[in-house]
Parts: sequence; C-alpha cells; structure tokens
Amino acid sequence: MTKALEGVRVVDMTHVQSGPSCTQILAWLGADVIKVEVPGRGDVTRGQLRDVPGVDSLYFTMLNCNKRSITVNMKSREGKEVFARLVGEADILVENFGPGALGRLGYSWEVLHELNDRLIYASIKGFGPGRYANFKAYEVVAQAMGGAMSTTGFDDGPPTATGAQIGDSGSGIHLVAGILAALYQRTVTGSGQRVEVAMQEAVLNLCRVKLRDQQRLASGPLSEYPNLTFGDEVPRSGNASGGGQPGWAVRCAPGGPNDYIYIIVQPIGWKPITELIGRPEFAEDPAWATPEARLSKLDKMFGLIEEWTSGLTKWEVLDLLNAHDIPCGPILSTKELIEDETLAELGSVVEVDHPERGRFKTVGCPLRLSDSPVEIAPSPLLGEHTDEVLASLGYLPGQIEELREAGAI
Repeated sequence: MTKALEGVRVVDMTHVQSGPSCTQILAWLGADVIKVEVPGRGDVTRGQLRDVPGVDSLYFTMLNCNKRSITVNMKSREGKEVFARLVGEADILVENFGPGALGRLGYSWEVLHELNDRLIYASIKGFGPGRYANFKAYEVVAQAMGGAMSTTGFDDGPPTATGAQIGDSGSGIHLVAGILAALYQRTVTGSGQRVEVAMQEAVLNLCRVKLRDQQRLASGPLSEYPNLTFGDEVPRSGNASGGGQPGWAVRCAPGGPNDYIYIIVQPIGWKPITELIGRPEFAEDPAWATPEARLSKLDKMFGLIEEWTSGLTKWEVLDLLNAHDIPCGPILSTKELIEDETLAELGSVVEVDHPERGRFKTVGCPLRLSDSPVEIAPSPLLGEHTDEVLASLGYLPGQIEELREAGAI
C-alpha cells in the first residue's frame, strides 16, 4: 500500500518537542522528512536527559522516528547553497525557532516563497503577534498562559501543570492540521502559504470548555462543580468532570498511588450503581433518585461509591461497572501503560530497534488510516543521510566531499 503523504518532502528545522512532534506525524503518514541539524551537535535533545552514555536520548529518539538526518552549516556560504537547493525541491518547511531567527539567517517567508512558490512554510511560536510575541515559551509557560494551570488542581491548592504535553505536542498536532489544510489548498491554487501556530493559542483551544464556564458564571454558580463558593473566575475543581454528567476518581484496593477508578454517573446508570454498592433503596428514594436531587451532595454520593470500590481492585471495579454499561476508567500509571498488552496489540505502544541504543519502547501513531498503514522506524543518527539526500539533490560524490572539507555539512 502507498502512504498517505508519499511523495511529499518536508524540510524539518525543528528541535526539542513541539516541532518534532509535528514532523514525526508527517513522517508516520509517509512524508520524506529530512531533519536539518547543526554539524557535530544536532538537535539539543540528542544529549538531554541521557540514560545511556554516548547514545541519543529517549527524548530525541521518541520524537524523531521515521525521519532522515542531514547536517548543514547554515552560517557558511556553501551550507546556505545546500539549504536553498533543498528548499527548492521541498513541499513543506517546518521550524520552531524563536521569532525572526530564520529571517536573520537570510530566509524570511518572502525569500523562501521566491525560492519555491509552492512551499508551505509552517512555524510554531510561543505566542501570536502583539504584547507577548517575543516572549520565550516552554511547555508549562504555555499551560500557564493558555488557561490550563488556573483550572487544574484542587480548589485549596496551587495552580497545577498537567502531565500531558498540551503546550508542546498539543501545538504540534495543531500544526499538522494547518499543514495538511495548506497542502490540500495548494492542489487548487498551486501556491504555498504561511502556516503558524502559537503554543498559547493551542492550549487555549484545548481549554475552551473553561471559557464556556467563565461566561456561564454570569448566571450564577456552576452546579456541576463540587466547589462550595464561586468568585468571578472559573475555579479549580479537582477531578470533577466539568460536563453534563458528574464524575470523580474513587479509591480502590490495595490503596496505592494509582489505585483509583474514574466513574461517570449517568441517570440510567444510577439504579445499577445502587445495587452494586448495596444501597438499592436509593434508586427510588426521592432524596437520591434524580440527578437534580444528587447534584447538591455529589461528595456524599461518590463517598458511598468509594466505600464499595475501596474493597476491590480497579480492574475488578472496571469489569463490574462495564457489565452494566457504566462509563468508567482505571487510572493507569506510566508503568501499566508501557506494559499494556492491548496497547501493544493496537500499535499504540511499540518496540523499536535502534542501531546504538538497542530496543526501546515508544508511542505509536495515534492516527489510523485504512489505506496508509504506519510502520515505526528508528530515529536517525546525526547526519546519517547527508550523502544520500545531497545525491538526490544532484550533488556528485566529489562535490559532497568538498562541502564536508569546507565545513558546510
């Protein structure tokens, strides 16, 4: 079978997480992603958080699978000539440098568009134009300024970051959508365009329900929240679902840090829950029978459920609740996820053989296309494909050696 993006060439000038998470998905979908790196050093994450001395870190390998790597000295005349030729034959260029960095190297959007008017130039920045434009952004900075931290945690605790990388990888996913839209539009217009995603705005987009609730506050307290008091801002609401049906994480046996299960109580599920917890009379009791009656005492309701779950493992509770079609999910630790047989069978967690590191586990492609299967290949060694890519651009072996001697590659 062909790949969805087969024949599409991507110049990948990204580093760390936000950009590489985007280009890795493009590579998984079949694009030829050529990672352009600094000679001798490469992406800074190759050496960050190393667990095996002298080998590319898991940080790097888990974000750069299925790509090719070339080294180019963008500060040399010959290196810029290589880059210009590479851009001239590319479909997409992706970068996540600080604002204006590529322009300072002589490659503004206008210059790139002149080199290749079909090029899609895609960028991730911390912020959009305006007051914040030149601020530096990291994962948790984006969470802080995009609305996630102020609404995460418990009401009596500090703002809390989420473990999900919604600032970095969340921005990468948003950029994939923009790139694919531009790629499709090019089939009509024949012209490339500029695509930009700001990390703050990507997080904000993922926090839209909290902006919904901010406006609902004008009509009074938010009844589905467990908070006792409300001010003029959406509060942190712990593990409350925040949606139309109440939910909470309740403790299970044997009482470890992740021995919890999250349960949603739908109206139709209340009767079987009362039977499971040994309180069948609550199914008809006016004080408990309706969602409206339970809304004012959600803490007591989940307390009753927890009395039952605390004597069972989360897996036992999962089976009992699912037998009655009650929405729930055990809290899975990172250890449980990386060892989960179902996720392995699905290809959601895969084992990859790296030429220097050996075998390691990483996430698989979360997108499933029936006619474009994904095979996860290892990340490239620094400059592993330099000669191969330059040969495809028309450079002869002697010319490649001259470039190497000049320090251009």
